[in-house]
Amino acid sequence: MLPAIILAAGEGKRIFPYDLTRQKAALPVGGQPLVRITVSQLRQLGCEAVAVVVGHRKERVRHALLGLEGIVFVEQKAPGGTAPAALLGWEALGRPDSALVLCGDVLLPAEALRALAELQESSRPAATALAAPLGGRNPQDWLRADVGAGALRGVEGHSRGGSHRLCGAYALGPAAWPYVEANPGIMESVPVGGMPPLEAELAQSFQMMIDAGLEVAAPVHEGLFCDLDKPWHILEANRLWARYRCAQLTENVIPASCQVSDGAEIRGHVALGENCVIGHRVVIEGNLIAGAGTSITNGAIVGGDCVIGAGSKVRNYCQVGGATVTGKDCIIAHGAEFGGVLFDGVYLYHYCELAGVLGASVDIGAATVCGNLRFDDADTVHRVRGRREVPEGYANLAWIGDHSRTGVNAILMPGVKIGAYSCVGPGVIQYEDVPHKALVLAKQELVHKPWGPEKYGW
Repeated sequence: MLPAIILAAGEGKRIFPYDLTRQKAALPVGGQPLVRITVSQLRQLGCEAVAVVVGHRKERVRHALLGLEGIVFVEQKAPGGTAPAALLGWEALGRPDSALVLCGDVLLPAEALRALAELQESSRPAATALAAPLGGRNPQDWLRADVGAGALRGVEGHSRGGSHRLCGAYALGPAAWPYVEANPGIMESVPVGGMPPLEAELAQSFQMMIDAGLEVAAPVHEGLFCDLDKPWHILEANRLWARYRCAQLTENVIPASCQVSDGAEIRGHVALGENCVIGHRVVIEGNLIAGAGTSITNGAIVGGDCVIGAGSKVRNYCQVGGATVTGKDCIIAHGAEFGGVLFDGVYLYHYCELAGVLGASVDIGAATVCGNLRFDDADTVHRVRGRREVPEGYANLAWIGDHSRTGVNAILMPGVKIGAYSCVGPGVIQYEDVPHKALVLAKQELVHKPWGPEKYGW
């Protein structure tokens, strides 16, 4: 198996409200940091030499890979793009002839990584660039790949059209490295009027190879794939991963230490960690994966293809939507309704109703709700670094950063994003995004009048 370079240094400015406290490559997917999933898959495929290029929030990446031996970390001191980051990893590995180069914020299955490496080793093109169908997404949001007959015929940054995009997963052979070293430091292959930033994008090196007559293979991957670039991609990646993992369950996995009530209605297979409890009157509507010490009790309803983190408590007639993923030690109770992604330690209680992505240790006040259906039945237009965007999906859900909270009876209107370390107070109707480290309180006007028995005729 080829050695691998993982690029995990980017600032991730488009992923607000998770940018302040997180590194994109270490965002949780299925309860694990994404970069840990990637490295674990590489190890299963026999890849022993792995270099991880870190930068922004580097401690998050190091922590995510704790306990995995033999990883070389190298720091990119200042943002400069994917090409110089790849060169740093290449140098750290001792300049191997060939290597995988994987963007750390991309989710792919192990079989796609294996196929990428095997194609490079067997056919020996100058490089191999994995491509995926755009599938109706806006081509201006991605690096376009012009593919045909298994080859990359050209690339274009944020194109006005096209059918495929680059996946952020590459294999580079001996002939490719001089073109990475000679990258001009800006994406020159752009549409007329395009305004690329001054960053050395690896895709430009592929265009240079193509212009020089070198072969760049471009297999098309049509399976599980997600590039975590914006907040809604966190939800997309987790739902894809939850369904992918739950689809692999063909029988129950229930350790002897678990308790599963005969009064529970389970309509699929379950894979439970040690000391799990599934109690009376519980309904599980499909396959379920639950971590050690999880309890699902007292009338809870859990949708199919859910992944519930270790130590979490789902109870008291709450409802969890299908393909929901929670981190460890979450509480969903007392009639709460939720669908989406919870990071670790989220607290949902007393008739709250939300859908979206909630960061670590978020505390949701009683009866907090997210209105996710607009009166005009339209999708909310978001602003991502000043640019107006309508997400490919999930536009009207709630996005709450780490260590934030709401008061009782708060209402979040469709698509509202709340920054990390922020509070939305009781009774607030929140129409706009809330920045990091902010407090929003409602100001009410009161009318005081005399009152008493005489008002009732006494």
